[in-house]
Amino acid sequence: MIVVASIFAALAALLHVYIFLMESLWWTKPRTRKTFGITSAEVAEITKPLAYNQGFYNLFLAIGVVIGFVLLAVGEPEAGRALVLFSLASMFVAALVLVTADSTKARAAATQGTLPLIGFVLFLFV
Repeated sequence: MIVVASIFAALAALLHVYIFLMESLWWTKPRTRKTFGITSAEVAEITKPLAYNQGFYNLFLAIGVVIGFVLLAVGEPEAGRALVLFSLASMFVAALVLVTADSTKARAAATQGTLPLIGFVLFLFV
């Protein structure tokens, strides 16, 4: 069970690293603008500082999962499990915030929140 839970947690972390890249490094690129529904280069430039900041939140959540894995590997199971659970819960709640802020973002929220939710539930049983 730990292997399956870890796979879902790792996939959630990888997804959040990808979101970090899009928001913090690639925000003004046409593909990223299309993904986030940014209609113009001007809007992308105006919102770039906000996206940059938001991207780092996603990166920090992914790092939390990785540090949790490291703690699990070095024999600190309680701390490692707690950090992984916290990071996954934060990812899932961020997805809920996204959909409550803008119901048209339900698909994005489902994409962002499904892997962490599955990982979280599985980690409860390891």
